[in-house]
Amino acid sequence: MKLLIVEDEKRLCQTIAKHLKAEGYTIDTCYNGSDAIDYIEGTEYDAIILDIMLPGIDGIAVLKKVRSKKLKTPVLLLTAKNTVEDKVTGLDSGADDYLTKPFSLEELSARIRVMIRRSGVERVDNFLTVGPLTLDTDKKVAIREGKEITLTAKEYSILEYLMHNKEIVLSREKIQQHIWNYDYEGGSNIIDVYIRTLRNKIDAKFDQKLIQTVRGLGYVIKSEE
Repeated sequence: MKLLIVEDEKRLCQTIAKHLKAEGYTIDTCYNGSDAIDYIEGTEYDAIILDIMLPGIDGIAVLKKVRSKKLKTPVLLLTAKNTVEDKVTGLDSGADDYLTKPFSLEELSARIRVMIRRSGVERVDNFLTVGPLTLDTDKKVAIREGKEITLTAKEYSILEYLMHNKEIVLSREKIQQHIWNYDYEGGSNIIDVYIRTLRNKIDAKFDQKLIQTVRGLGYVIKSEE
C-alpha cells in the first residue's frame, strides 16, 4: 500500500513516515501544497495524509484540486485547529476523515486502515509487473523469465518505487527523497550507483532493457524502449 504524507513540520512528517513504513506501507513525503499536487498528479496512492496549514497552497486547496480531477483517493486531514467550522470545511471539500493535532500514531494508523477499507481500494495482489519483470512484494524478490533475482534492501526499495511509477520519469532527487531522509548528505550520485547495480541484476543478461536513463531528467522503467 502506497501513501503520501503532506506535512510542513519536517520532524513530524518524518516521524509519521517512519511509523507507517514500520507497518509495511510505502511512503512518499513532501512539505508544501505545490509539491503535493505534483506528487498526486504523477503517482497513484492508496491514501493521502494532508496537513491543512501548508505554505503557499494550503491543504484545503490541494484537496479541492484532487477532487476536481475526479480522484477518489482517501484523504485524511491533519490540523492544529479543532473547531466545528474547520472540520465541516474539510469534510465538505472532500476529506474522508479528520485528525486534530496532537494525535497518537496508533490512532492515525487505525484511521488510515478504516479509511482505506471504506474506499474499497485495498489491493489484494502482492505483485508489480513491468513487461517481463515481476516484483514479489511479499518475498522482496524480482522475477524475470522464471528466475528469482535477489535484491538488497535499498535495491528493492528503488526498484519498487520505479515500478510503482512505471513509464514516469523520476529525478535522482525524487528517488533520493523517497528512499532516504531529507537530511541525507551523500549526494544524488548514490542513486546512479544503485541504478547501475540494479541494471546488472535486472537487465544485463537480457536484450530488452527495462531501466532507462532520460538524459538530464532521471530514470524510468518501462517495457518499450
